[in-house]
Amino acid sequence: MAKNRRNGVQDLIGLERFTNYGVKTDKAEIVFFAVEPTNISVLSSANIEVKVHDLTTVLSMIPDLEMIAMDSAERFDGNKWYVKERLSKEDNPAVRELLQADHDFLDEIQLEMSSARRFMFAVRFRREKPEQIFGIISQVQKNISEHGFTVKRMDKADIKLMLALYFGTSIIGDEIPDIEGTNYIKEADTNEEKY
Repeated sequence: MAKNRRNGVQDLIGLERFTNYGVKTDKAEIVFFAVEPTNISVLSSANIEVKVHDLTTVLSMIPDLEMIAMDSAERFDGNKWYVKERLSKEDNPAVRELLQADHDFLDEIQLEMSSARRFMFAVRFRREKPEQIFGIISQVQKNISEHGFTVKRMDKADIKLMLALYFGTSIIGDEIPDIEGTNYIKEADTNEEKY
């Protein structure tokens, strides 16, 4: 008989749980490091070459190091598409004017945030013991920072934010819960206690 599978989003992307150091997937434990970006537009060409050399050195010292670059804010494409669709179907001039103002506002915000990027390094651990992982993490972080990069190991909240941005979910409000919907369960329990 076939094993009963949940087939949820968590299964689809292979996430199992958060660990002391990062996130456990069905294939490995992944530890993420946030790296503060350098504005190379203000650096001389000699300083840019030094930065490239430093990055090359880090990557050669840690061959399993993976690089991630992503937007640091939500994308507005879906909202812009929706407003554009509404604009094409709207007959009321006052509503059309408001929709156009919304579209222009989304364009402006997206333009302001277009240069906002997050840079991360990731290291995968497949068979290492927790004490080995801790030692390797410390060494990786030390190597990255010794080569002129401001680096921080990402904690659970940082990883949740990264995943929320990656999957296009809202990041407004309190910290993202570990289990979606727990806030509704707590609300229901609180409402039942009142009665």
